[in-house]
Amino acid sequence: MAGDDVFEAISPDVGEIDEAALSEQMEANPDATLATLARMTGATDVALRAQAKRLAASLFLDLARTTRADSRGIGRIGSVPYRPDGDVDLDASAEELVEARAVRRAVSPDAIRVHAWTAPTTAWCLLVDRSGSMHGEPMATAAMSAAVVAARAERDYAVLSFGRDVIACTAMWEHHDTDDVIDRVLALRGHGTTDVAGALVAARQQLAASSAQRRVAILLSDCRATEPGDVTGAARSLDELVIVAPEGDSAEAATLADSVGARWTTASGPTSVVTALSRVLDRAP
Repeated sequence: MAGDDVFEAISPDVGEIDEAALSEQMEANPDATLATLARMTGATDVALRAQAKRLAASLFLDLARTTRADSRGIGRIGSVPYRPDGDVDLDASAEELVEARAVRRAVSPDAIRVHAWTAPTTAWCLLVDRSGSMHGEPMATAAMSAAVVAARAERDYAVLSFGRDVIACTAMWEHHDTDDVIDRVLALRGHGTTDVAGALVAARQQLAASSAQRRVAILLSDCRATEPGDVTGAARSLDELVIVAPEGDSAEAATLADSVGARWTTASGPTSVVTALSRVLDRAP
């Protein structure tokens, strides 16, 4: 990383990151600092790599949580009709419990309510285009996007990366720690062609595994397909699609969004993608 001013500032000694200097650099130039930290997660020095991964996950999550989470996407404990996995809601079931006891009859399950997890009303599937450069700022932008989705969803979400093929950093039916998901995104390396249609089909399959009422695919890409496939058809098969394209390289993304009625925006780097995602995700379809 010779010639990287941020690296020289935050790692003056071999194998170490000065956290005070890191905070100063985050204040001065957050995008460049996050990009450098993302590169450092692939360092050959084992101690430096481990410290970079720990700090990167912490910073990405802290920044992601500064944006307003859409509570519609989070499952929560609620009072629901009786089911075996719940705890009896005594307040809501009191009348039936008292009456059944008074006349010495069995309690009717139909009149009982329980406290249990309700399904999240929104499921998210983030699609990260890894076909181009995945070093520095693009890598940090992808990791930040994953952190935002994880912070919003808590439970029903998937993060897929795609080039010629699709790889799951976490699938809808898996439950990885958020730090682990961010680490997997930071380990991505860009190469190959771009199968946008295949990625959208994979997103539909992931979202179909959720019982959520709202299912959103988030495409982080310039949308420049270099593999054959019906991109428009795949996009239209999704319940809801939003696109975040690189600032200054959004022509194909705009065309795709306009053709299928998707919402879209641009992001210039890892910090701006937080507000970019908020713009497109917090608007009702």
